[in-house]
Amino acid sequence: MWQTVWPLLLVIASNTTYHLISNRTPAQVNPFLSLVVTYLVSAATAFVLYLATSGGNGLTQGLSHLNWTSAALGLAVVGLEAGFLYMYRTGWGISVASLTANLAVAVLLLVIGVLCYHEGMSARQLFGAALCVAGLILVNYK
Repeated sequence: MWQTVWPLLLVIASNTTYHLISNRTPAQVNPFLSLVVTYLVSAATAFVLYLATSGGNGLTQGLSHLNWTSAALGLAVVGLEAGFLYMYRTGWGISVASLTANLAVAVLLLVIGVLCYHEGMSARQLFGAALCVAGLILVNYK
């Protein structure tokens, strides 16, 4: 059970911390310079964690298993983080920015899962997606 729950708790704690800190990043700081520092710290942390968890496998061997997905994920993460920095700078509230983005992503991934990965969708899931869309409208309706 713990093996299934701890990753979820890590995502929840990290994502909450991420938004609290992103919202506090000073407006006069160039968002991309901020991301450079963020990724230098992230790279150092990830490298230390790699060394601690690699089980003695060499760096060369580890690098040989990589493909295009690592670079593509890096580009996606920059877009994600820059997007949230700009959302907060343009006045999105911390209470609705992540909610709006994550609900929209959840609905989009539901559609992609069904159309591209041939995952099934029950009536209950379809109803849940409809509630998400209704929630997006209600949360953002002014």
